[in-house]
Amino acid sequence: MRTTASLLPLVLVCLAAACGSDSRGQSVCDTQTPPPPECATECDPSPNAPSTCPAGYHCTAEGTCDQQCLPDSMQCGDGYRCTPDGRCVASGDCVGLECKIVDCAGMGMPATTISGTVYAPNGTLPLYGINVYVPNVPLAAPPDGAVCDRCEDTIAGYPLSLTTTDENGNFTMTNVPAGADIPVYLSSGKWRREIRIQNVPQCTDTALPAADTRLPKNASEGYMPRIAISTGNADALECLVRKLGIEDAEMGTDGDSRKIHLYADVDAGGVGADSFRSGFPGGSGDFADSMTLWNNVDKLKAYDIVILSCEGGQYPNTKPQSAMDALKAYADFGGRVFISHWHNIWIEGSTQGGGNQAPAVWSGPNGVATWNNSNTTFSTPPDRIDEQSNPKGESFATWMLNVGGSPQGMRGVIPIESNTGKQTCTGVDPNKAERWVYWPQNGMEYPQMFQFTTPQEAQPNDRCGKVVFSDMHVSGDSDSSPGTPFPDSCSSAPLTPQEKALAFMFFDIASCVAGPIF
Repeated sequence: MRTTASLLPLVLVCLAAACGSDSRGQSVCDTQTPPPPECATECDPSPNAPSTCPAGYHCTAEGTCDQQCLPDSMQCGDGYRCTPDGRCVASGDCVGLECKIVDCAGMGMPATTISGTVYAPNGTLPLYGINVYVPNVPLAAPPDGAVCDRCEDTIAGYPLSLTTTDENGNFTMTNVPAGADIPVYLSSGKWRREIRIQNVPQCTDTALPAADTRLPKNASEGYMPRIAISTGNADALECLVRKLGIEDAEMGTDGDSRKIHLYADVDAGGVGADSFRSGFPGGSGDFADSMTLWNNVDKLKAYDIVILSCEGGQYPNTKPQSAMDALKAYADFGGRVFISHWHNIWIEGSTQGGGNQAPAVWSGPNGVATWNNSNTTFSTPPDRIDEQSNPKGESFATWMLNVGGSPQGMRGVIPIESNTGKQTCTGVDPNKAERWVYWPQNGMEYPQMFQFTTPQEAQPNDRCGKVVFSDMHVSGDSDSSPGTPFPDSCSSAPLTPQEKALAFMFFDIASCVAGPIF
């Protein structure tokens, strides 16, 4: 790519003329019968408008998406190349921010880089596996509600420089565009924040301040997944969300526009917090009924993630077969489900009376897991991270050491707060699920956290959703009960080791689905 400093006049010409005019190639929308469905996608042809065309397609002057070629193909002919958005341009031409990439190596200088550390919304917990990139076109808003988000799908915006954060949350992007007003995006699933860098000097590093590199704590700072949380009196996952830095003003209930909606299973004996404190900056009054959430697949699909906090029992009277079917359909569609302890009913089916309702495929003798449903409560021995049974196990263990979740010198160990350890699961089918954390006891390794992708009936590469089960609870410094309005029982103490482990899963569940996972 001809991008040395000697080409500065060419760079200015490229920028003024939108750079890289179409050459050669044939429109698939005009030559294929019938044309691909992507050709019916409308777009905004205005200069610098966000890209809304599918991957590999560009916006034409007529305001529809088209494709002339496939990247890395020879369809454009000698002397031409195919751009990521499916246009043929001369091999020496640059397109968009490509024109600002300087060939520092050709001048005997170090590369132009951007570095920093990505944090959770609280600005203190560094995060692993977050995408950091410079796009070549502006990004459109992500779609509302659950979607099929697979890792092999092209990242929006045709990134020029792309990396992911390491186990310290650190990143360095190389060969980035130099100059004024360079966009940098932080993203994982629906989490997305844009940073505009006033000036990136060429052939040196630009270190971003920590205040700029945390994920958004409210919708005004960027994009966030829409999350539904059903409370329970045996856990307090709604309090964990606050500790991770999401603003109170972004927490409400069904019917408002906030990103976090709290629900209460009001007819269950284990209902948790069910109302907001007077004067709370977010929602007001009572939480919506959880049954209105999980009995309706269309209601579920309005959320990217559904979190079900333990109620101290299965309470099958509020979870009929229709709800089992709806939650499974939601996950199969592309939804993410985080299930705590006795909400194992959604995977195992009812074992505490109230009928024989159970989800198809996930339950039964050929289901994803086996259970003894014990009432075991423990503090020791501590939980252990499984570094063999899942592809992120080693990174999870390293991250936990780095953030102080595992004591120094005790890699893979997750200390358990006094009498907050629980155990209902006895094993997972390694051909169907990944074990992330286990409790070693009397020669057994009881799964504490596991994950599987959905629909289980489909081949791994065709799955869209995720389900995470955790017998591990939020530590005992936060509570949830109907007698105390939210967030009066939430602790403001620093994150405990258990909470840090759950935080890793909280941000991972939002990420794209990779396959196969087994």
